[in-house]
Amino acid sequence: MQRGIRRACVSLGVSVLFAHIGVFFAAAQGPAQRQQGVITTFAPIVEKVAPSVVTVFTTQTVARGLSAFPFSDDDTLRQFFGGQSPQRQGKQTLQGLGSGVIVSPDGYILTANHVVSGADEIMVGLGTDLRKYKAKKVGTDPGTDVALLKIDEKTLPAITFADSDKARAGDIVLAIGNPFGLRQTVTMGIISAVGRGGIGIVDYENFIQTDAAINMGNSGGALVDTEGRLLGINTAIFSRSGGNQGVGFAIPANLARDVMQSLREKGRVVRGYIGASVQTLTPELADAMKLKGQPTGALVSEVTAKSPSEKTGMKTGDVITAVNGKKISDAREVRLMIGSMAPGTKVQIDVNREGQSKIVNVELAEMPAGEAEEGAETTPEESAQPEKTTVFGGVAVADITEDIRTALNLSKDVKGAVIAEIDAESPAAKAGLREGDVIQEVNKQPVRNAKDLVAISKKLKPNEKILIRVWSQGRSGFVALEPK
Repeated sequence: MQRGIRRACVSLGVSVLFAHIGVFFAAAQGPAQRQQGVITTFAPIVEKVAPSVVTVFTTQTVARGLSAFPFSDDDTLRQFFGGQSPQRQGKQTLQGLGSGVIVSPDGYILTANHVVSGADEIMVGLGTDLRKYKAKKVGTDPGTDVALLKIDEKTLPAITFADSDKARAGDIVLAIGNPFGLRQTVTMGIISAVGRGGIGIVDYENFIQTDAAINMGNSGGALVDTEGRLLGINTAIFSRSGGNQGVGFAIPANLARDVMQSLREKGRVVRGYIGASVQTLTPELADAMKLKGQPTGALVSEVTAKSPSEKTGMKTGDVITAVNGKKISDAREVRLMIGSMAPGTKVQIDVNREGQSKIVNVELAEMPAGEAEEGAETTPEESAQPEKTTVFGGVAVADITEDIRTALNLSKDVKGAVIAEIDAESPAAKAGLREGDVIQEVNKQPVRNAKDLVAISKKLKPNEKILIRVWSQGRSGFVALEPK
């Protein structure tokens, strides 16, 4: 899926999140305790926190007609920049505007990665008089939308971190940033939800959702509790108009702090690697897999060859139910739990394999840099105009020819029957299948070509749910199809 909502099938490349903090960051504390009496002002909190929130200015030269910023043409999920998308040819300089938070007295500043992504120059403005300093990128992590900057300054007012794991829906929060360039703007609201994921903004999602007003320019700014401690870094809003509609998202302080520590020590975030792709087990998939009860977990949709998962016996179709004894309910939780461990860590993974419980012990490897499959020579296959055969009522499939493999950018090891045509009103289309998808398995029976698929489809029982493994948009995943 593009831009707004994406990654239905999640690859388990995972962040190394260092637990130790040291003197670099202010000590984490618990949530604010309930105060007696009625709070009539938050002015003391604002006066305490505001000096720690800075303005981030960016400059970038781009070709006209190209958008300089991610998500700038997305009407649903908008990130917050001050620049405008150019429409004419040539080059132009774009000015971006966001926020940041001072995290150490010696000049380290936390912001959102998308605020500084692609910037040729970054300036940071401090205080009410907006003293400007040139900033350098220490490191960025697009997977969490975290970036760490550094300016040459001492004795800066660093913010104190809260323990964001203890944040609860209903807690009062303040958002401080620079919406529309209005410096040191404060808005108030509550935490609407915690652990929010599946939004499709970044790879590692565990957002704090808030109804505190957040607008363009707030990105990278602080979400704080009523003690003035950092709970999160504001990063995005859900909006159909582009303005605040009461649904904002912040990166939890604990996640941001751990990523920052890695960026400071290594200049990058080392990611562990399990070598499997997973997707959330839905009731429809569980039914098609004939799993009893109300199982939850993460369904393994693909296991990479020679990966830690393959070496330890994990298989496609396994359902991950727990990691190191902690129950998980969806693919996002697997990613976040693995993300707290370093490469080399030995992980116990509980799986449900065709109704039987098994334990798989995996030693995490390191995510290969810029992971991509090696190109391989291919041999000519059949003609570019294969015969189409209809299956599942409304789905026309064909063999994968060399031309089709090239057009769909399929690696040589992708086998199956490609969907050449599909009726938009068919059950298959409504289940999410599209032209260009490659059907690899049906009810766990491998499909090598269109002939295999036709033979398997003829043996299916009427009105019985079908479990299909399909290659789509670069990844394998499962789809439950219920013929009508």
